[in-house]
Amino acid sequence: MLRLLLSYIRPHRGALLAGAMLSLVAGAAGLLLPLVAQGLIDDLAHDRSIISKLLAMAALVVANAGVGALGAYVLQSTAESVVLGARRALSSYLLRLRIDAVDRTEPGDLMARITSDTTLLRVVTTDSLVALGTGGLTLAATAVMMGVVDPVLLGVTLVVFTVAGVVLAMIVPRINRASRRAQDAVGAMGASLERVLGALRTVKASGAEHREERALHEAAEESWRQSLQAAKWSAVAGNTAGLAMQLAFVTVLAVGGARVATGAIEVSTLVAFLLYVFYMISPIQQVVGAVTQYQSGAGALARIQEALRLPAEPPAEHVEVPYWIVEPAAVTFDDVRFRYADGMPYVHHGVSFAVPARGMTAFVGPSGAGKTTVFSLIERFYDPESGTVALDGRPVSDWELPRLRSAIGYVEQDAPVLSGSLRENLLLGNSEADEDTVAWVLATTRLDGLVARLPQGLETLVGHRGTRLSGGERQRVAIARALLRCPRLLLLDEATSQLDAANEAALRDTIADVAQSTTVLVVAHRLSTVTMADRIVVMDAGRVRAVGTHWELVAGDPLYAELAATQFLAAEY
Repeated sequence: MLRLLLSYIRPHRGALLAGAMLSLVAGAAGLLLPLVAQGLIDDLAHDRSIISKLLAMAALVVANAGVGALGAYVLQSTAESVVLGARRALSSYLLRLRIDAVDRTEPGDLMARITSDTTLLRVVTTDSLVALGTGGLTLAATAVMMGVVDPVLLGVTLVVFTVAGVVLAMIVPRINRASRRAQDAVGAMGASLERVLGALRTVKASGAEHREERALHEAAEESWRQSLQAAKWSAVAGNTAGLAMQLAFVTVLAVGGARVATGAIEVSTLVAFLLYVFYMISPIQQVVGAVTQYQSGAGALARIQEALRLPAEPPAEHVEVPYWIVEPAAVTFDDVRFRYADGMPYVHHGVSFAVPARGMTAFVGPSGAGKTTVFSLIERFYDPESGTVALDGRPVSDWELPRLRSAIGYVEQDAPVLSGSLRENLLLGNSEADEDTVAWVLATTRLDGLVARLPQGLETLVGHRGTRLSGGERQRVAIARALLRCPRLLLLDEATSQLDAANEAALRDTIADVAQSTTVLVVAHRLSTVTMADRIVVMDAGRVRAVGTHWELVAGDPLYAELAATQFLAAEY
């Protein structure tokens, strides 16, 4: 965890060093004050002028305050830069997570790691590492100066602080554990909240607000309980340090008074030493606070480190999509076996088929047959356990991911739309598309009428997850977004399931036109969408059972004939 923290700090080490040096200069100015005070008392005792000492003390006070404030600003601004760097690095990594890693991780918990957990890095940077360094050096320098003033009183002071240090060593691990549990609870609360907000209509329609409210409250209360534990032990640590200071002061006053009484030291020496004891309060608070704050931040660092250990795709340069449709792609599956996780049943049991370049190929079959998984394997959201998935005869595992995906336009089953404007959603996969191309795609997908009705046209905000659009409109937006990528391979997963008959017929004609210049793969339960396909792959229970045209399969495959009959298509074409 310390290495992870240092990796975030390393680019800002110059600024941190400058801030630390300013803090040390401020501390040095403060260290000279007791010595000047000692000289001032001696001058008063011997009836000498004290003007120079007063001016020196005023200068030291001003220097301590001014340089200290500048150092604090430099450190705080650098800490904010450390947080920014951590958030950039973590957000970039999370965007590259493999889909199987996202499947087993709560999105809300990942959001908490990039928001609340990274925020604690600010505290760790300034209140822990830098404060520990500057506070420790100031404390060491103070101890040296105390030894110069009177070694005996220094020994007495160190005995008191050694006992306090042993007590603190037993408290610190408890702060670490409580802080980690509190951060985990915050992540759980974020996951619960994301879960509820992502399906708020369903929650309301089910009358489940009170049940979900209890779950959110329980997560919040768990975070509160663990934060109280951390606060309790932090308070104990702080009070232990405060008690040590009081004991040190009383002990030094008693032993020092006795030494003054015996003539071993002067009164001015005792006063100077007591001023140093008072001066130790700030660096001791810094050091104790640094240790306790680091324990709080260590829990956040551990959670960030866990996120960075999740499986991710390798970083790669962005690949621009072409401005025109290039040569269409061919796809082959050769004896592919796949399951989503160890211990889960296989989704594909030796799936094999070949799709030539250009034309339309449809995948049909009962739910759970493995049709959508075909598309996930082509996009390399997952890798097969055995067998080969190839694009243009080259295994997709050999392709650079950005180059592979730049060749593909993919319309998911639920046709997700992102919060933002309609234009931003359309250009998500090709930000360089010109206005003529956008206009052609809008007309092709029958979105031009929608754009004309919207108050701000393409700049109209579509709401969270496209809630201001109908299901059919979201589906057409997803199709338009895929077409704007000028794909060599177009994957349509239930792309017409929410369209009315007129729009489905229009889109069916569009798909047929697109299939003349590119390769189109379609998953459909509504066979009316795919009866004109060049070939239809019938899947059942993770296997390919038949391949042919609509009429060949009606005549030759009982499962397909049954599907066609139930949708009144067996004698329609």
